[in-house]
Amino acid sequence: MNRHARVLPVLLLAPLLLTACGSEKASEEVSEKAPATDAGELEARAQAMGVAPELVYVTEAPGFTLAQQSVGVLGDDGFSATWVDGDTNALLRLAVDRGTITADTCPEQPVGDMSGEHTTCERDGDSWYRTGAGRHEYALPEKGHVVRVSAEADAVPRDVLRAAALAAHRPDAAETDRLLPSADPAPASPVERGDLPRYGDGAPDNRVDVGG
Repeated sequence: MNRHARVLPVLLLAPLLLTACGSEKASEEVSEKAPATDAGELEARAQAMGVAPELVYVTEAPGFTLAQQSVGVLGDDGFSATWVDGDTNALLRLAVDRGTITADTCPEQPVGDMSGEHTTCERDGDSWYRTGAGRHEYALPEKGHVVRVSAEADAVPRDVLRAAALAAHRPDAAETDRLLPSADPAPASPVERGDLPRYGDGAPDNRVDVGG
């Protein structure tokens, strides 16, 4: 399954754009290309969170936006994040962790966090469509890890879930900046204490005022 967008080389794309829309339109189209992945920045930000850089993925779905506070570690060094539909409050959860999934092991792996529940598995291209405990999920085996996109079955239709799973990919530089917190957060400003005298050894001044 190829989840990466195919973009024509700039040298081939520019003449077509110039012919159809003029030079201004061509420059706009070229400038909208996503920046290349900054591997160093991704690695630094992921490691600062305790996440393995190779397990960081991002996805997208119409109407869904990233819930920034949901971004975090899954298991030992896996990655998870949630996208929210602003109209219905439906949730799409992206989870990436080490391991694999096969026809034999698929029924044994719970959908989401519902351990002990019966799971049904259906092959869909390179991925597995899985249902159980009121949730459904697309699980895509990669080299050494599995990318999963899941949601409540009655909140997100299967076609939306499948599209989000197909859209899952490694983040580029701009997506990394939006997805992961900075590896070097600004230090907190020191708190000024009013009870510390300006002389002596700096011990708190606990003298009682008149009437106190």
